[in-house]
Amino acid sequence: MKIGVLALQGAVTEHIRSIERAGAEGVAIKQVQQLDELDGLILPGGESTTIGKLMRKYGFMEAIRAFAAAGKPVFGTCAGLIVMAKRIQGQDEAHLELMDMTVSRNAFGRQRESFETDLPVKGIDETVRAVFIRAPLIESVGEQVEVLSTYKDEIVTARQGHLLACSYHPELTDDYRLHAYFVDMARAYKQSVEAK
Repeated sequence: MKIGVLALQGAVTEHIRSIERAGAEGVAIKQVQQLDELDGLILPGGESTTIGKLMRKYGFMEAIRAFAAAGKPVFGTCAGLIVMAKRIQGQDEAHLELMDMTVSRNAFGRQRESFETDLPVKGIDETVRAVFIRAPLIESVGEQVEVLSTYKDEIVTARQGHLLACSYHPELTDDYRLHAYFVDMARAYKQSVEAK
C-alpha cells in the first residue's frame, strides 16, 4: 500500500509518519508522474489559495481530478478540505471541485483561536484527537456526502465514496486512526481493482 502526500506545502513529514504507523508506505509527492504509483493521496493543510496556485503551476489540478475520477481515494485535511470542495463561500472559483460540499475558510477564527479536542468519528471506535488551526468548516453537503463527525453542531469530517475530508490536523497528534481509516479505504479500492 502506497499513500502519497502532496508536498507543495503543509505538514508533509507528519502525514507520512502517521501513514507509516497505520501500516502503509508514505511518499512525498512533488511531481505529477508520481501519482501513477499510488493507492491513495493526501492533500495536507497550509494555505488553500497558495496550494491552489502551486497545483495549477505544476500541473496537479487535472492530474488529481483524473486520479479521483479513476476511483482512487483522496483525503483532504484543513486547507486540503477547501481544495477538494465544489464550493467555497465568498469565492467565485473553487479548486479541484471533487466533493459536493460548501466550505467556509478560517471559520474557527485566526491562529490564536486554535484548539484541540476529542471527536467521535463514525467508523472509528474511540474518539479521535483533533487539532484545529485556523480551521475551515463544512457549511453544507450534498446527498452523496456522509457526515462522519461534528463539533458544536458544525460538520468537521465528511466522506463521499472514495473521498474523505476533515477540518482539522490529524497528523499533528500521535493518534493515527484517521490515517488508518484512509489506508483501509485505499486497500478496499486496490482489492476491488485486483478483483476485476
